[in-house]
Amino acid sequence: MRKFARVRFDDEIYDRFAGRVVYYRMDFTNAGEYPALSDFYEAHGIGSGIFYFAVAPRFFRAITEGLGQVRGAAGWKVILEKPFGEELEDARELSARLESFFTPERVYRIDHYLGKEMIRGIQTLRFSNPIFARAWNAEAVECVQILADETVGVETRGGYYDHSGALRDMVQNHLFQILSILAMEAPADADPERLHDAQLAVLRALRQPEDIAGALVLGQYEHYRTEPQVKPDSRTETYAALRLFVDTARWKGVPFYIRTGKRLRRREMAVTIVFRAAEGAESCLLTLRIQPEEGVSLRFNIKTPGQSDAVLPVTMDYCQSCMIRAQQNTPEAYERLLTACMRGERAWFSQWDQIETCWRFIDALKSAYAAAGLAPETYAPGSDGPAGADALLARLGHRWEDTEPAFE
Repeated sequence: MRKFARVRFDDEIYDRFAGRVVYYRMDFTNAGEYPALSDFYEAHGIGSGIFYFAVAPRFFRAITEGLGQVRGAAGWKVILEKPFGEELEDARELSARLESFFTPERVYRIDHYLGKEMIRGIQTLRFSNPIFARAWNAEAVECVQILADETVGVETRGGYYDHSGALRDMVQNHLFQILSILAMEAPADADPERLHDAQLAVLRALRQPEDIAGALVLGQYEHYRTEPQVKPDSRTETYAALRLFVDTARWKGVPFYIRTGKRLRRREMAVTIVFRAAEGAESCLLTLRIQPEEGVSLRFNIKTPGQSDAVLPVTMDYCQSCMIRAQQNTPEAYERLLTACMRGERAWFSQWDQIETCWRFIDALKSAYAAAGLAPETYAPGSDGPAGADALLARLGHRWEDTEPAFE
């Protein structure tokens, strides 16, 4: 905490905090140990709280059954850490079991991307700025790009990652959630259910591609198969690029491009809205930088200063993460979401029907890819990924837009 705290470390405050932290050791797969846990809670006057399932999904069932022996546990809240299951049918059964024990209102499926400051700010940017709100549609937008590039490999997560791959690890949850916020209609009111309904409508409107080879590019970085716990003949993708369409009146014909991968040239997560270009000018771009920098930039066109009438693209940047005050006052994603759970605020947690809809879409996508006899392209670590990803955009005359901030 001394090393990583955003604010000044204070020994007195830390000591007060540390005095409230207790470590209780048990084997959570052993049903016989739960009565002692119940006694521990009672002895310490703990009558309510939050269970955080930050474990592999295969342990969810055993823990839930064990908690049935803890007095009052069904009235607590539970947070489920991603992944929410390993296969769709198994995940559906686990979800039903958890909701039966805790009730649906007490189950919180955490996706830390939904707690990131810039993602939380998408609604404000869209709906509180008429210049954007009136142009957030197919008439004005050429395409939308969502990027989540990483420089690291699978590290110590080879066993998990080799089972999931980039589509399930990143696209199915994090990036589809971002897409749904970008593409949704304005919620009718501030009720969390209205936000949920608006996002779900987008996810259900995603069109399955007819030509899978022209809509999905998968890649695998060189030497991935030698990573710890990865199968030597693995065909798991470490990179995915997709072109998707949302079949709503607002977004008719507008492609949404998603890109994510490991061992790429630079670490970045960003959203770019590419507006339709006027004749003889570059497209205007609105870019939301989510990590590692946080901020917003707008590229627009002006006349070149001087005697020339040539059009010159210029950029205005707002760097939120550059401000010390913003760094100190902005909670980390997990801080924000854990606090929301304590307060019973459900708006920024994934609901099962959203998760199931995304899961079905990705499963169908993967099945179509396999049925077409396609395999991930190999790409060099430190590169921009497989060449096929550039060709994917070139089919409709697009390109991956540069999201590197001018303020670096």
